[in-house]
Amino acid sequence: MPKPAEVSLPSDCEVRVTRTFNAPRQRVWDAHTRPDLVRQWQGYEGWDMPVCDMDVRVGGTYKWRWRNREDGNAFGFFGKFTEVDAPSRLVHEQYFDPGNMDLAMPVGDPCIVSLELSEQDGVTTLVCLLKFASRDARDDAMSTGMTDGMEHSYGRLDQALEAAA
Repeated sequence: MPKPAEVSLPSDCEVRVTRTFNAPRQRVWDAHTRPDLVRQWQGYEGWDMPVCDMDVRVGGTYKWRWRNREDGNAFGFFGKFTEVDAPSRLVHEQYFDPGNMDLAMPVGDPCIVSLELSEQDGVTTLVCLLKFASRDARDDAMSTGMTDGMEHSYGRLDQALEAAA
């Protein structure tokens, strides 16, 4: 089983998350770019992802929305893809949509999310760099448990990749 994500803060505005997956790079890429696969692993138990629209091309847009099955609370993200180099690099603007949740995530300027995938001997290393507009925006996002949530979803991705193998 891959070890949990490693989180670092390379600058006042950035968060870097590094994680390995026991799967070929193309499968990890597909899991990040195909809505039918994204729905299988992003989020928590007890939540649905009723909106997962993705036009993965430069200038294409995406919209993700999660809904709690118990209380109906919902939140999401949306933005535009600015770089697509399959299956190794994906960059998008990420705007937070608080829905009806009271979360401390920044709502104004986008976070720029860069995803780099490399493969060696059937193991894919993912490096996700999140660049926020300010230190406060980064710290607000970190205070939500964002990286814990990412690792939870990556654990679900491990299971989905294993099931598909």
